[in-house]
Amino acid sequence: MKPSRLLLIWLTSLLAIGIVLGSLQALELAMPASVTQINWGLLLALLVLALLDAFRLKRLPSPRLSREIPGSLALGRWTDVHLILEHDFSQPLNVQIFDHVPSGLDFEHLPLTVELQPGQHSRIDYRLRPLKRGHFSFEHCEFNLPSPLGLWSDKRILDVADNTRVYPDFARLYGGQLLAVDNWLSQLGVRQRQRRGLGLEFHQLREFREGDSLRQIDWKATARQRTPIAREYQDERDQQIIFMLDCGRHMRSQDGELSHFDHALNACLLLSYVALRQGDAVGLSTFASEQPRYLAPVKGTSHLNTLLNSVYDLNSSQRSADYQAAATQLLARQKRRALVVLVTNLREEDDDELLPAVKRLSQQHQVLVASLREDVLDTLRQSPVQTLPEALTYCGTVDYLNARAELHDRLNAHGVLVMDALPGKLGAALVTRYLSLKRAAKL
Repeated sequence: MKPSRLLLIWLTSLLAIGIVLGSLQALELAMPASVTQINWGLLLALLVLALLDAFRLKRLPSPRLSREIPGSLALGRWTDVHLILEHDFSQPLNVQIFDHVPSGLDFEHLPLTVELQPGQHSRIDYRLRPLKRGHFSFEHCEFNLPSPLGLWSDKRILDVADNTRVYPDFARLYGGQLLAVDNWLSQLGVRQRQRRGLGLEFHQLREFREGDSLRQIDWKATARQRTPIAREYQDERDQQIIFMLDCGRHMRSQDGELSHFDHALNACLLLSYVALRQGDAVGLSTFASEQPRYLAPVKGTSHLNTLLNSVYDLNSSQRSADYQAAATQLLARQKRRALVVLVTNLREEDDDELLPAVKRLSQQHQVLVASLREDVLDTLRQSPVQTLPEALTYCGTVDYLNARAELHDRLNAHGVLVMDALPGKLGAALVTRYLSLKRAAKL
């Protein structure tokens, strides 16, 4: 409990008057004795009122508070949190509220001030924006309760426990379900390339249309229906995709608000969504993390929830990526041929260890290495050079990019598919390459 601004103003005013009166007496200036008595009387009355007000404040019951927060939040998106206050006060009171927000969540409109009316409950809102993924616990909510006369304020902390999880920003994908899959992919910037020939899996019979190949005609069905009937094919289903996600120190680079690891995780989830919709099975294997995780490939769109719940609290570490150990573990677990998507940030020093690991994987699986490239590298390469430090920076950037390109060329020379992409464009690039491989029947 602490004195309010009103009480401090009254005390300061009366004490100032007392000092002035005392100074006048010391100077032996004539003044009525009643003025001093009135000042002391007012000071004594203020102290009595303050004590009574403090006693009444201590007897006031705390309001009852509940918090309404979604069970899951999207990384980087603003979300409203609702606080509901109920009380038994007989007169209006202005209460200041501050919710104890866990570290890792940004907030707006705190602290809040609300006027509590007798016989009514109050509902107030503030906004949250998660800055990192994971599990967050809300434990306390603090509010300042004023005394009936406004001379004191009492800070009270209520135990209001709530939990929420912060997932990757996957809401934009769910919104796409209202559209046709092809249109939705086009909005994301995914380009579906036409392939030569037909799909490998029969889909249905339909009437022959202009533009169909004569090889599509089903002659038996045509004879029965007495009209040209064509066979329609679709991309082969029941393929398996395994993500090998690097959780090491190379993925800790920051581009904007998200790290390379967050961009990589979003891209993996985006491709998982598309692949599951295509009827393929999706799995996940992490390496260089504090707690390595593995999910066997499973089909069905419901598997996406399993993926989200498995990776929402996954973070990068300070460890170096051990590609050989990761390849050994995956080969022991995944016997059936699959598309292995290795998502990492390749550096020149990775050549000696990465190439043997990828070659081992390629003996049993189709391997696609997706390497993230820092945005700042492109910015530095395109910046004008006018001074010696700028020239040194430019030369260092070009040398680094050339070393990366040579590493990619060496991988390509050994038949390994390599994709170099900016973090923000990795998701669409992965989906484009996946659809291209699927249409080319290379999975």
